[in-house]
Amino acid sequence: MKRRQFLSNTICAALGGAGLYSALGNLRLAQAAANAYGPSRFDDYKALVCVFLFGGNDSLNMIVPRDDAHYRQYRTARATLAVEQNRLLPLVAQTGGGASDGAEYGLQACTTDQDLVGMGGLQGLFNSGQAAVLGNVGTLIRPTSKADYLNHTVELPPQLFSHNDQQQYWQVSRTGEGRGYGWAGHIADLLRDANPDAYIPMSVSLNTESILQRASQSSQYVIGNDGPRQFSRFEWDEDSRRAFLQLMAPGAQSHVFGRSYAGAFRRARENASAVAMALEASAPLQTAFPESDLGNQLQMVARLIKVREVLGLKRQVFFVSMGGFDHHDSLLGDQPGLLARLSQAMTAFHGATGELGVADKVTAFTASDFGRTLSSNGDGSDHGWGGHHFVVGGAVRGGRFFGAMPTLINGGDDDAGWGQIIPTTSVDQYGATLARWFGVGDSELDLIFPNLGNFNSRDLGFMA
Repeated sequence: MKRRQFLSNTICAALGGAGLYSALGNLRLAQAAANAYGPSRFDDYKALVCVFLFGGNDSLNMIVPRDDAHYRQYRTARATLAVEQNRLLPLVAQTGGGASDGAEYGLQACTTDQDLVGMGGLQGLFNSGQAAVLGNVGTLIRPTSKADYLNHTVELPPQLFSHNDQQQYWQVSRTGEGRGYGWAGHIADLLRDANPDAYIPMSVSLNTESILQRASQSSQYVIGNDGPRQFSRFEWDEDSRRAFLQLMAPGAQSHVFGRSYAGAFRRARENASAVAMALEASAPLQTAFPESDLGNQLQMVARLIKVREVLGLKRQVFFVSMGGFDHHDSLLGDQPGLLARLSQAMTAFHGATGELGVADKVTAFTASDFGRTLSSNGDGSDHGWGGHHFVVGGAVRGGRFFGAMPTLINGGDDDAGWGQIIPTTSVDQYGATLARWFGVGDSELDLIFPNLGNFNSRDLGFMA
């Protein structure tokens, strides 16, 4: 019996089968997996890496118009928040890949921090065809115009402009049935047999559990920046360790929940040992990563990708994050340093995938709570809606802009009010394009993204 099948059967037996397949959507996912996504389906390796920017990144100051006409419009709208035109690094689009509004765009060139050099890394990746910009993405249930929004004629995602609710909706992209699970978790359920001999789950999160990877049937593996987390109390306190391990020994529990907990604990220790040994036996990466929290997270992701074959993995989804983007004030003072760290870390990570020979097998993409308001509150911007994002990797159709860029006019057609830009591309379309590249069939995309059918484009075209 394969390791994956054994663990699945153990969990089902422990829970008596209750709840695992209770929802119709989960039954359909299970049936689809059984019919089309068995162990022999994939003979290659692919990984998705979500870089979540907590707080709501002001992407209007990350990707900025730099030609004179569009810059004047931007500067008028942003007022006290405008980045100086001479501080923009040009994004040179490939032929036919320019922005929908005809504008030329750039990234912030420098910061007040002497140790940082702005977003030159992501600029280089875009200009060399290794990164793409996806414009004005946000949470939507169906296409929404300004009139739709003001007249309440379309259903909207719950609690727009709320940090917690929009962080969740970005990662779940549904209401009703299945809203407790992330869209990457649904993918992991669908492809759960793609890694039949894996020592760890498909879903790996750095430092904390992610909503994106919560699943009905699949587990989520949380690892620290320096490697597997250890049960430190039991390592230094011999009496406590011995007593607890006796309680966790096979057959020592009389209750089904006790047996389930003990089994999960033993597997966690076994998995931690297997991952630690694989990492220790692997030669260090030659790619230099920046000394930042995001840099350390992405370095661990690269190290795990390096030992993927030892751990028996053909498909993986990683979740990393950085915070500090809730800039109600000090936007011009604080955001540039964060963007520079983002650029440095993502650039180093892409370099590491090249070192490992999997640059075209690994795709990193950004996400955030929401965009920020186009209008200024004096020293910062407030909770918005649509925002711009980067997709990076060798399989990305880089050097191009995808999606529709908004008109930067306060009170204009794209402004829902108070400078909150209405998205023109949905999270469903964003996620579905990534999922299709990852190996999910078109017929299953609607199970993972139930609102996808409300939009004309199921594939945004940014993946080769």
